[in-house]
Amino acid sequence: MNTHQLPIPTFFAPSKVNEVWRVPYQQRAVEAATWAQRYNITPASEDKIRVGLLLIDVQNTFCIPGFELFVGGRSGTGAVEDNTRLCEFIYRHLGVISTIAATMDTHTAMQIFHPVFWINSSGDHPTPATLIMPDEVEQGIWKVNPAVAASISNGDYQALQNHALHYVNQLTNRGKYPLTVWPYHAMLGGISHALVSAVEEAVFFHTIARNAQTRFEIKGNNPLTENYSVLHPEVLTGVDGQAIARKNTELIQDLLEFDKLIVAGQAKSHCVAWTIDDLLTEIKSVDSSLAQKIYLLEDCTSPVVIPDIVDYTEQAEAAFERFAKAGMHLVKSSQASDWLA
Repeated sequence: MNTHQLPIPTFFAPSKVNEVWRVPYQQRAVEAATWAQRYNITPASEDKIRVGLLLIDVQNTFCIPGFELFVGGRSGTGAVEDNTRLCEFIYRHLGVISTIAATMDTHTAMQIFHPVFWINSSGDHPTPATLIMPDEVEQGIWKVNPAVAASISNGDYQALQNHALHYVNQLTNRGKYPLTVWPYHAMLGGISHALVSAVEEAVFFHTIARNAQTRFEIKGNNPLTENYSVLHPEVLTGVDGQAIARKNTELIQDLLEFDKLIVAGQAKSHCVAWTIDDLLTEIKSVDSSLAQKIYLLEDCTSPVVIPDIVDYTEQAEAAFERFAKAGMHLVKSSQASDWLA
């Protein structure tokens, strides 16, 4: 019989959650197998109640101080504190969590939200945190960098410029955040793309202890659209009405098959909120009562806060309140014994 509250392995070091290091896989694999035997942790395939844990973008780029888009929240240390609690939650509830799915924000340099994509009349790129509005594209204040067309649109610069205007208009018309120019982040092949080491270690330990393969979902690698939500890109069609991206129907179906789905990750105001919002839309199209399956770990997620520039805390809180009204559960990892049983 699986135990709900397990001890935390002695190798877990909260003081290292804010650091990048190599996980000793073979050593942890041996320890996980021993751990499962010691605490009678059965394979996840035997679970009568299937519990999924969706980890959204728990990557170095968002979670390690000093990296490109560290999510500090108002405390300034938000993501580190979130991940400390998240690791502890995974270890304590190894026997209950059936499957872990981790989304991976995945980018290359030439994408619509990165500086090199845009230039002004002086040939300068926008600085990170610049918001690009439809009227600015219409007036040529910001235009697509002609040099990127060869890599993105087979050299068709006008098509790319037409798409850019269509794109920012689509964001406005659909009530999305304005196009934000982000610093280069989550770069494919780079260290910023990787899962936070402490979380990766916990996830790997779970995989071996439960004999349950972690599912990794790549998102955000389309150069023509943002992809805050793992389920649905910000814009699906180009200026000609043809599809440029598609929603992740397979993942949506798989997530809704769990008896309970727990959600955590970064950032609460962006990729977490957008993913949950898309999941809620799908739920409402099938059966609104399915929202009661969803548990949001409030103490394992933080909003984007850039001091003196932008603070999305209120937007994040408003989104979570809306999710709760729809039937989802706002919970804390430290009180899991009350809601995970």
